[in-house]
Amino acid sequence: MEPTNFLWLLVVAGGPFLLAVLFGYALLRRRRLSRAERVARDRGTRDVFDERT
Repeated sequence: MEPTNFLWLLVVAGGPFLLAVLFGYALLRRRRLSRAERVARDRGTRDVFDERT
């Protein structure tokens, strides 16, 4: 196999595979908000919208 062909194989097949692995890792590492954090977020959102009206 020529080096140029191998490089294209690596880019075409390896690139999407690497992206899929990185997206999967990011989804697994995502942290959920606790109940208190959700309440504070919602309260802050309401405050911002109340200021605009």
